[in-house]
Amino acid sequence: MNVIDNVNDTSLTASPATPHVTRGPTLPAHRLPHLPTPLDAFNAAPDDEADALLLHCLHSPRWSRRIADHRPYPDVESLLAAADEATYDLSPTDLAEALAGECLPPVPDGTYSAAHTALSAANAAYEARFGHVFVIYLGDTPPAESLDRVLEGIRSRLTNDPEEERVIAAEELRRLAGGRLLQLLRGAENCATSPNTPAPGK
Repeated sequence: MNVIDNVNDTSLTASPATPHVTRGPTLPAHRLPHLPTPLDAFNAAPDDEADALLLHCLHSPRWSRRIADHRPYPDVESLLAAADEATYDLSPTDLAEALAGECLPPVPDGTYSAAHTALSAANAAYEARFGHVFVIYLGDTPPAESLDRVLEGIRSRLTNDPEEERVIAAEELRRLAGGRLLQLLRGAENCATSPNTPAPGK
């Protein structure tokens, strides 16, 4: 069973004798069939599929298992709240594991090689100081501005002490995980045909 199943809409059939479009019989509201939503599918998914989806959002098996074990969720807001709470409770070991699964945000197509060099150098300095890749939630930052924001973030956070930066990195991971989870649910709901909807920062 896939985590998200496609649901086919009832097709419309036109009568050749008239220009009108005819539809099938309309059911009373209380008898309308229940169509599964992405959240319904997530709630009902086997454990391994739920874990795979959650690990795509944050590379922490403890985090993903905690969220999956508390299914079913009545609504998306409850799921996101559970994801936030689980992220707040990450131990230092869990946090290090989650950070190890991260990578730098992709730079926009057509970016000059000098910008790639600057980003690589800045991240190398960051990793040398803090021991993990730089993470940042870009939210609704336009793609053309994302590189500048990443570089600005690295340079400003390089001045932090390790404990201060650990707290900031954990918060960025929380926002990233929630944004990815919401984007997956929304993307499935829109059959992956709509533009990506950025998750709200919290």
